[in-house]
Amino acid sequence: MGIAGRVAQAFLRSKLTPLVALASLATGALALLATPREEEPQISVPMIDVYAMLPGASPREAEERLARPIEERMWSLPGVEYVYSTAGDGWAMTTVRFKVGEPQEPSVVKVHARLLSSLDEIPPGVSMPLVKPYTIDDVPIVTLTLHGGGYGSDELRRIARQLEGELATLTDVARTSVTGGAPPQLRVALDPARLAAAGVTPGEVAQALRSANARLLAGEFATGDATWQVGVGAPITSAADAGRIIVAVRGAPVPLAAVATVTEAPGERDQYVTHAAGDRASQAVTLALAKRPGANATVVAERVLERVAQARGRLLPAGVEVEVTRNYGETAAEKASELILHLLLATLSVTALIWLFLGWREALVVLVAVPVTLALTLFVYYLLGFTLNRITLFALIFSIGILVDDAIVVVENIYRHLQMGGTDADAAAVAGVDEVGNPTILATFTVIAAILPMAFVSGLMGPYMRPIPVGASAAMLASLAVAFILTPYLAVRLLKGHAAPAHGHDAGAGQATAQGFGLRYARFMRGLMASAGRRRAFYAGLAGLLVASTGLLAVRLVQVKMLPFDNKSEFQVVLDLPEGTTLERTSALAHEVAAALRRVPEVRSTQVYAGTAAPFNFNGLVRHYFLRRGANVADVQVNLLPKHDRDRQSHEIAVAVRPVVDSIARRYGASAKIAEIPPGPPVLSTLVAEVYGPDDATRREAAERVKAVMEATPGVVDVDWTVEAPQGRYQFRVDRAVAGRAGVTVEQVTQVLALGLSGSPITLLSAPTAREPVAVVPRLPLERRASLGALLALPVATPQGPVPLGRLVTVDSTTREGARYRKNLRPVTYVTADVAGSIEAPVYAILAMNRALDTVRVAGEPIARYNAVQPERLDETALKWDGEWHVTIEVFRDLGLAFALVLVLIYVLVVGWFQSYTIPLVIMAPIPLTLVGILPGHALAGAFFTATSMIGMIALAGIIVRNSILLVDFIQLAEARGTPLDEAVIEAGAVRFRPIALTAAAVVVGGVVMVLDPIFQGLAVALMSGAIVATALTMVVVPVLYWELRRRRGERGVA
Repeated sequence: MGIAGRVAQAFLRSKLTPLVALASLATGALALLATPREEEPQISVPMIDVYAMLPGASPREAEERLARPIEERMWSLPGVEYVYSTAGDGWAMTTVRFKVGEPQEPSVVKVHARLLSSLDEIPPGVSMPLVKPYTIDDVPIVTLTLHGGGYGSDELRRIARQLEGELATLTDVARTSVTGGAPPQLRVALDPARLAAAGVTPGEVAQALRSANARLLAGEFATGDATWQVGVGAPITSAADAGRIIVAVRGAPVPLAAVATVTEAPGERDQYVTHAAGDRASQAVTLALAKRPGANATVVAERVLERVAQARGRLLPAGVEVEVTRNYGETAAEKASELILHLLLATLSVTALIWLFLGWREALVVLVAVPVTLALTLFVYYLLGFTLNRITLFALIFSIGILVDDAIVVVENIYRHLQMGGTDADAAAVAGVDEVGNPTILATFTVIAAILPMAFVSGLMGPYMRPIPVGASAAMLASLAVAFILTPYLAVRLLKGHAAPAHGHDAGAGQATAQGFGLRYARFMRGLMASAGRRRAFYAGLAGLLVASTGLLAVRLVQVKMLPFDNKSEFQVVLDLPEGTTLERTSALAHEVAAALRRVPEVRSTQVYAGTAAPFNFNGLVRHYFLRRGANVADVQVNLLPKHDRDRQSHEIAVAVRPVVDSIARRYGASAKIAEIPPGPPVLSTLVAEVYGPDDATRREAAERVKAVMEATPGVVDVDWTVEAPQGRYQFRVDRAVAGRAGVTVEQVTQVLALGLSGSPITLLSAPTAREPVAVVPRLPLERRASLGALLALPVATPQGPVPLGRLVTVDSTTREGARYRKNLRPVTYVTADVAGSIEAPVYAILAMNRALDTVRVAGEPIARYNAVQPERLDETALKWDGEWHVTIEVFRDLGLAFALVLVLIYVLVVGWFQSYTIPLVIMAPIPLTLVGILPGHALAGAFFTATSMIGMIALAGIIVRNSILLVDFIQLAEARGTPLDEAVIEAGAVRFRPIALTAAAVVVGGVVMVLDPIFQGLAVALMSGAIVATALTMVVVPVLYWELRRRRGERGVA
């Protein structure tokens, strides 16, 4: 007796068996309650920004002094995959991205340690580097937009700050932020005329404010029996208090109020945030909240909304509306509940299927076995630290179709042994388990060998999809244990006395080949084995079907794409106007776009963020949208109706509105991009061309040509590049000789102009109850800094008295230099785009653009093109395709390697079991035939062949091999009992048809539940169509090939 029979015998009458089942269900229930719920899986990709400043440096100088040295040090760190840099006027930002799976905290420590070890090499004038790490947990899970009630954005900001303080006390709330309105300031509006009349300079005003606000806890002293603290200073408490500060003495004291207007008011407007629904629009602010790592997004979101409800009437005045413009906790709970329902439907559907073909008693066995198996798998997820998200739950649904096979095979074989009679029920059950136990163990490990290698896919998609192979492998192991422990226990109690008896040891087999399907199958197989011509025609037909199926890829009836877009409830419109555009024009464009979008029936509301960025999602985190600042940028957040309230998917809506958005943007000379939440890991853009060249001029020319090709390619939209539009610039050049004779330094002159034009927070107002710090900011009023004349009139302090700035400088009119970009220590220009309409998959857009680029010459040379690697030569003009295409190459390459490894593992396992080098080839022969079902299935469904389709194809290989093993094992058992080879081959197909067909049907039923999900549609179609066609072909191909192999061996033996 084998191990399966011994296990079944041990637990068949054991009192522990029901306790094991109950304990499994209990652990699964606890795991279901304790595991955090999120919409998407957590991906550990340490991404760390390093900022450095060199005031006054040009972008080229900042690149050399800041970006390059930091890059070189970061590039040498172990675990770093990419280093990106951007250098602008006086600053540089270097983004260090570690490899997927690298731990966050050690990565941050590595960056800090390397920077600290290089502090002695920092050039004079360069600031200390600032390190800011980012993770997926920095993405806000809840955003609340406050609007209405007659309040302006500044008042709403004050209310939002109070609410923020209340919500920050919740246990698992981490980072919070408020967007919109202006923080409070003590505004010191300098009057150049009064400054000149009083002989006071802006620098003196700033120094006087800084000095007058000094305060200190001086110490303490003891007297008598008491100790007294001593504080000293005169903190500024109000605008009137500040106005009385003496800023200079010119014969008589000069108070601040004599040279400036002092008011306590919000800072100058540098952003606009507006909320609109229908025709109603109002000023707004948005409060965003992120959660702690590992916290349950659903629970955190619920607690936030409960606290908001409690704050009404206390912190939230009447009339102020709070619209929840993002709730990832709710979407996570909705998705989890929906998938758990689908899991239940899949289980019940499989049970109904067993009931239909085997009977309700057998179905009841499966109905118990499947939840116990899933419960154990949920517990494994909990132990491994996975969250309950769409991927983990889809992995369970996917697993149902394959894990139920163990229970089906065992219960069906027990039923057959009970029919044969001759022994009591217990012995029949043990014999039934023992007969199929060894091939079931082999088949289970074969399926695991087919699935588990997918867990080692590299890149961003690896951890994203890892729950599928890990969960399915755990489910297979659990189902094997359940099949040998629980299934016989239930089968004996439910089937005993209810199996219609047959006569003779092989009666079951004889009946299978003498009735219905078995009779037709036997007739077909005998005809095939009797005629070599029929067999050749059969093989030729299979080859033709395989060629025709793969040909569907060539003619694009089946298109390849990494993942299709999901159906979300939001998307963003990202607007970039030319540098130098005013905030008012930017706001006008954003509001016009928002108004056009609100005319779309599915749009619930919009928020406009002009001059700043909307709260970012994971896509925006990777693309660094949160750094978007300036008068020429705007975001439009578009909130759609819930999915069940609209017919169109979010991607269809985004595609439909793109022409309207583009037409509006073109009138403003702007670039508009529609940013949808990607279905998988985010990238800089769907299409990214990294353009390299030996020098700036060649690189720019090449980028221009690539951009022109993108704009001319049908289906390529939202084309943009990182070359900034020219912006006028006045360069004030200090005449050192004149300044020296006047007794003033260049630094003094620069500080005066910077203070007057941009202002600077000099000190803080003493406001203990304010939620935000109130900065004291001396600055020229807006109307006095709108012309060169006003700036040149600014007084500069000299030993002989103030002189106007115009005497010390000359003004040149130039063009501002744009920011410079680098990747992995090399200068680069990015050209980005998306695909929509006639082309939905980037691979076909890139193929079309490559054909156009074949004719392009830059400096007489073609543009070299690379896909998976960065160009190695520094002197060539080259292009590397990145973005979704790079991820697609990585994923399909790794899945292809995983598939090759799967074939090797399966071959080794089967060789080890059957002790033959040729029988495994017979067993594995149906694997390519899965394409005969998979590819036509995708064509009929109109579905992309995606990464999930590839996962389905690999998993299907394990299922098909499992069925082949059961067939070959039965043939060998029949031969061992003395059955002739021809009859053994026919008998195996007839007897094993029912469990094999039920397994295929279970796979199809499990796929039906997934087929409507955009992401997993490819997986469902691959499993359903592949299982149907490949199972049908396997029932013929494997027996015939085995018969051919044995017959030819026999002929050689006779010879």
